[in-house]
Amino acid sequence: MLVIVVENVPPRLRGRLAIWLLETRAGVYVGKVSRRIREMIWEQVVAGIEDGNAVMAWSTNTEAGFDFQTCGKNRRLPLDHDGMKLVSFFPDPVGDEAGN
Repeated sequence: MLVIVVENVPPRLRGRLAIWLLETRAGVYVGKVSRRIREMIWEQVVAGIEDGNAVMAWSTNTEAGFDFQTCGKNRRLPLDHDGMKLVSFFPDPVGDEAGN
């Protein structure tokens, strides 16, 4: 299973993703493709992302049962912690310590 979520990307990239995957919600694409096709799709996402951001998650043989990668500007940063992939958050550039 493959899931790609995109935000603020050009319509041509969304159209390209719709060729290979089913758009179940705005910006959410799902499907089942081979590793080779998954990598080709991700290359197209990276090439066409412009000011947007994307995350791709897929089923694999890991402790968690899936893996993921991201591209574009986002407050989330994937981290590898002893073989387990986790997500760290960058501090909010706007607001104070109280979260306002």
